[in-house]
Amino acid sequence: MKIVKGFWKKGCRILGAVLCLAGLAACGEAAVESGATVESGATGDVQTVETAQSTGDATADAVTDAVANAVTDVATDEITDEGDAVEDAFYFRELTREEIDMITGVSYPAEDEDAQISLEELRYVHILHVDFDGQTREGELICNVRIAQDLTEIFAALYEAEYAIEKVRLIDAYGADDNRSMEDNNSSCFNYRVIAGTDQLSNHGLGLAVDINPLYNPYIRQGGIVEPYNAVDYVDREADFPHKITHEDLCYKLFMEHGFTWGGDWENVKDYQHFEKVE
Repeated sequence: MKIVKGFWKKGCRILGAVLCLAGLAACGEAAVESGATVESGATGDVQTVETAQSTGDATADAVTDAVANAVTDVATDEITDEGDAVEDAFYFRELTREEIDMITGVSYPAEDEDAQISLEELRYVHILHVDFDGQTREGELICNVRIAQDLTEIFAALYEAEYAIEKVRLIDAYGADDNRSMEDNNSSCFNYRVIAGTDQLSNHGLGLAVDINPLYNPYIRQGGIVEPYNAVDYVDREADFPHKITHEDLCYKLFMEHGFTWGGDWENVKDYQHFEKVE
């Protein structure tokens, strides 16, 4: 995958190199025509018009070589910059004041409520992902500091492999409504909520669980209740359909390598979208 970064800057560098070097060539030719002296940049010697012609020819050759080198250098820089841009796009940090204000009373309890996790234990994670149209998109998650590095590395590897994830938005964009998020096939992490059908705090509420492409990898509760409701076509895990997480799937393998467990391996219920890391 390539990130276009500094395209115009690089184009200007090429154009600037061409114009600058072409100007040097023009100066050399003008010197020959006027009989002016030409100073050699390499030796500092002053040449008369009799030797200026050869200098002009050499300058023209130098222009060709220098432009070729400039283009090669810029192309090399672009490859480096693209790699840097991709690497720089995957990071985690503490929540900003604006983010705290945004999630408080939505995905995080209101300030006057007690929570089992503090804001200081949460991290904002920024990633890139490939959507279902093959386009690069920015993604955002909030998670527990304990898995922030894991998520950064996992999503970077998924992006490098062009693994398709339709959406990665903060659950707050859905009013912290997990059903709405799943119905929209949004992959998410932190949401201070209980496990559906219980009064027990979910590991999402501790920022230790992640759901990936939930529409295609539903949660099947006891009694056969399917969440999200529009995922009934993807309950049969023997059926052939895209974006299905299995033991052979890259997403599964990466999370396992980082010490997570998969809800698809649970016995009483199945949560095929769900990965968690609880020590």
